[in-house]
Amino acid sequence: MTHGFRTDTHDPYLDGGHDWRDLATRYALLPLRIFLGVTFIYASLDKLTDSSFLKDSGSGSIGDMMRAVRDSSAIPSLVDTALDNPVAFGYAIAFGELAVGIGTLLGLFARIAALGGALISLSLWLTVSWATDPYYYGNDLAYLMAWLPLVLAGAPYLSLDAMLRARKRQRLGYQ
Repeated sequence: MTHGFRTDTHDPYLDGGHDWRDLATRYALLPLRIFLGVTFIYASLDKLTDSSFLKDSGSGSIGDMMRAVRDSSAIPSLVDTALDNPVAFGYAIAFGELAVGIGTLLGLFARIAALGGALISLSLWLTVSWATDPYYYGNDLAYLMAWLPLVLAGAPYLSLDAMLRARKRQRLGYQ
């Protein structure tokens, strides 16, 4: 024991196997990955199939939504950029969410997908939900925080990234 810190917080099985805590630790991010992946795919498909969302103006349109939040956003110039072509911005968000959701769910380029999800959530927080009071009623900030563990850890298990890493190690002769 060094400086009063124990490094062996639990005893492994005598046969060298793993107990349930090891298993839970290994797969701790999997529920978050599934939730965020499915949610972003759903959000994307919801936007792409909504006939009113991908329009410059009208009830429920991306254009009207962006005009409504422009003056209350943290970065009005970001909203102005979106308002230059709101339909293209709506498609960019929808396809970005789809790519992020698929990448996260499958664990393919998982850190890049998570970074994309974090950036989408950050931009939505700074624009659409910035004026939400109290701040914790706005879900974009919570999504941003949920993406950060996946940016840091990626998808080390049950993912295409892990499968590709294992295949590469096998090809190079590593165990």
